[in-house]
Amino acid sequence: MKQKLKIIETHRRHDTDTGSAGVQVAIISQEIDKLALHLKKHRKDNHSRRGLLGMVAKRRKLLSYLEKEEPKIYRSTIKKLGLKK
Repeated sequence: MKQKLKIIETHRRHDTDTGSAGVQVAIISQEIDKLALHLKKHRKDNHSRRGLLGMVAKRRKLLSYLEKEEPKIYRSTIKKLGLKK
């Protein structure tokens, strides 16, 4: 929970922003990293693997939305998170 609040603070646009696309991408990216570590240890956990694929798809959709609607925020989010695109 503390990590999530820290991520929200670093990616928000204004004081009350908790759910903009940039914030959502950052939160999902952190969850993806955590789940990827879990799957390295538990290779046969196919239920978690399916959840991971869903999160990756959701992040991709949010990033394509950001790229179309707000390119500046898209570029800054990609740079902050260290994602390729």
